[in-house]
This record gives sequence, C-alpha cells and structure tokens, in this order.
Amino acid sequence: MTKIQARNRLYLLLVAIVIGLLAPLVVYPVFLMKILCFALFACAFNLLLGFTGLLSFGHAAFFGGAAYVTGHALSVWGLPFELGILAGTLAATVMGAIVGKLAIRRQGIYFAMVTLALAQLIYFLCLQAPFTGGENGQQGIPRGFALGILDLSNNTTLYYVVLVIFALGFGLVYRVINSPFGQVLKAVRENEPRAISLGYDTDRVKLTAFIVSSALAGLAGATKAVVFQLASLTDVHWHMSGEVVLMTLLGGVGTLIGPVVGAGVVVTLQNTLSSGPLNAYVPVVLGGIFVVCVLAFRRGIVGEIKALIKQSF
Repeated sequence: MTKIQARNRLYLLLVAIVIGLLAPLVVYPVFLMKILCFALFACAFNLLLGFTGLLSFGHAAFFGGAAYVTGHALSVWGLPFELGILAGTLAATVMGAIVGKLAIRRQGIYFAMVTLALAQLIYFLCLQAPFTGGENGQQGIPRGFALGILDLSNNTTLYYVVLVIFALGFGLVYRVINSPFGQVLKAVRENEPRAISLGYDTDRVKLTAFIVSSALAGLAGATKAVVFQLASLTDVHWHMSGEVVLMTLLGGVGTLIGPVVGAGVVVTLQNTLSSGPLNAYVPVVLGGIFVVCVLAFRRGIVGEIKALIKQSF
C-alpha cells in the first residue's frame, strides 16, 4: 500500500467515524441499528463468498440461531447483555463448525445445497423446540445494561453500543482480508488446485473461513435480537439467506465496503416500500433489483464505482 492510499483510507475512516457518531441526530436510531446489523451480516457472508469463493444458502441458520440463543439467555437465564451476545455468537460458531465440516466436502452448487438443507433443519428445529416460542417467536427480550451502567432501553445509547459491535466485527473482517491468511483465501478462490500444489490445506482454510463467517453472522443476529427485542422464524428462514446474498451482490462481491452499501440500500428499500402502496410487492421489487444487478452491473455498486475510478485515472 502506498502512502497516498494509506492517507486516503485514513480520511475515509475519519469521515465514517464522524458520520457514525452524528447519524442518530438526523436519522431514527432503530433504523440505523437495523442497517448496522444487516451490514455486519453481509460482511460476514462476503468473507465466505467474496474472498473464499464459497456460496452458502444457509447463513440464516447462524444469524437466526444466535438470535434465539441470545433471547433465551437474556430472558430465561437472566444473563447480562454482554454474556447474552457472547452466548449467541458462540452458538453460531459451534453450528458453523458442524455445518462447515459437512459442507466443505462438496464444491459449487453441491456445497450451496448442503448448506441450505442443513439450514432448513435448524429452521424446523426452531419451529418445534419449546424454548423458541414456535411461530410466535421470542418476544420481549430484555435489553438490560451494557457494562452494568449503560441503559440500553434508550435507543440512542443502544445505537452507539451497536455501532461499536459493528466496528469490531468490520475490523475483524478487514484484518482477516489483509492478513497472510486472507491471501490464502483469495488463492483458494482463484485456483484451489494450485493452492493445494503449493502445500496449503485448503479444506482447513475453507473450514476456518466458514467458522469465522458463521461467528460474525451470529454476532449480527444476536445484536438484532436485542435491538428489536424479538427472535422469530423469519430470522432462520431461507428468505433471510437470500436477502444477504442480494445485499452482497448489490453492494459488490469481494469488496470491503460493498456489503455495507448493499445492506443499507436493501434495508432502506424495505422500509420505504413497506409503508407505501407497494407493500405487498416488496419481494417482487427486490427480486427485480437482483435481476438487474446480475445482468447490468455484476460487480455491484461499489465494484462499478471502483472500476469507473480506475478508468478515469
């Protein structure tokens, strides 16, 4: 990285920090928190698809599974906020290790179908298990206090806590991508046989990436459960897995900031359309956007912008 690139990234980071701190003064905090939760979810998914080349159709299992575990930990076990979030994240990590161990034995569409099938098992488990609340879900999940002093019943206070969680998750993704391990992930994505010939255990690399991605998806789901005080079947349904694919493709697969932009666009569209005459057609509109994205600009919003900048210079 050149000095100019490092300086530009520092400027962008400072701008992002300022926007993040001032945003709740302009926009409703709950809406912002929803964007942050889904942005972290999309970044976790992009780590697997964009940088490892593995398409998972079952990431909702980790997102929603963590939400249920966190809700149960806070509501029934009475754990504090931090331990509740940690419990959900650990549950998603364990599920990711089990699902990943089975799924990485296959490649391509077979890998995607295995993840989808296993995710549907989690969905039906959540539907039948007594602690999940069935079709009613877990409602009234207590927010509690962060660090024992920050009252999370205040939306603005909770927003800044969620912002810190997102920043930590995003920072982890950035660190992984820009580490030697991240370079191996890219090598596996580009040419797995060549990576094997260089001596890398690609199965272990893919499993590690899958577990990290699952853990971050679980962190996003656990945080969302606290924000909305709800964990429902929607969180583990295959539609949720489809939404995170859309967010990632729309923002830009294989880009660092793309999933954040994609999540912001999709969540904004959902909230805008759901309150208007097109309420019943939100899935149709999102599906149309997905088709246009795939056909017209496959690199996504951020990918196309980066391409235009390169052409300009």
